[in-house]
Amino acid sequence: MRYLVLSDIHGNLEALDAVLAHAADQHYERVLVLGDLVGYGADPNAVVERVIALAPAGVIRGNHDKVASGVESPEGFNAAAHRAVSWTQAELTPANQAYLAALPEGPLDIDEAVEICHGTPSDEDEYLFEAHDAAKALRDSGRATCFFGHTHIPVIYQLSPDSSLDASGPDRSSARRLSLQPASKYLINPGSVGQPRDGDPRAGYAIFDTKTSELTLFRVAYPVEAAQAKIREAGLPEVLASRLALGR
Repeated sequence: MRYLVLSDIHGNLEALDAVLAHAADQHYERVLVLGDLVGYGADPNAVVERVIALAPAGVIRGNHDKVASGVESPEGFNAAAHRAVSWTQAELTPANQAYLAALPEGPLDIDEAVEICHGTPSDEDEYLFEAHDAAKALRDSGRATCFFGHTHIPVIYQLSPDSSLDASGPDRSSARRLSLQPASKYLINPGSVGQPRDGDPRAGYAIFDTKTSELTLFRVAYPVEAAQAKIREAGLPEVLASRLALGR
């Protein structure tokens, strides 16, 4: 099975369309979505409808999805995120809001080898940045390969049979390939489609082939200026537009 793995789209239609156009050449069979379809960007309805049309094999909620759909309050969000999610909630159609509200909490088992979560397998809202947190998350995961999002930073954690932990962070390549080892466990963040935060403004996504155990992390350029213009036209905070060009 070849999976297309998407995370943290955040209402950025330009980035999502660029990723889907690029991924069409990768011959994927099923789609996994790791949450935060909306929030920050100016096209929440179009993004939700694109995701629905993909008929994902697995899709889970993120923290922005929960708040925008009314499942949770925006308590704890910073000022820009609060304004953006309030705007998003007002913009969403009733059908799209209901779709987001019904998204399941991770972790979600996809098959015998793969699971997905938003934050970590034990806490959908936890930000995973440190190696010791990754080690705990790998112990908590129920599958050999767990895809996660939330941090917007592509990273691969590998727990080897001897219990050693290796971490491989983002780089500047357009396609980064890795053959997963059958005796190891992996925790993989494909990066963010709609709001990268690793200093690279290009959209990130992954393709994972369970038959060959080959993982590829891709970065794709998209019309950032168009996404920025929509954010500004919507009256959303300027930082949400300017940060797209910085990948921060």
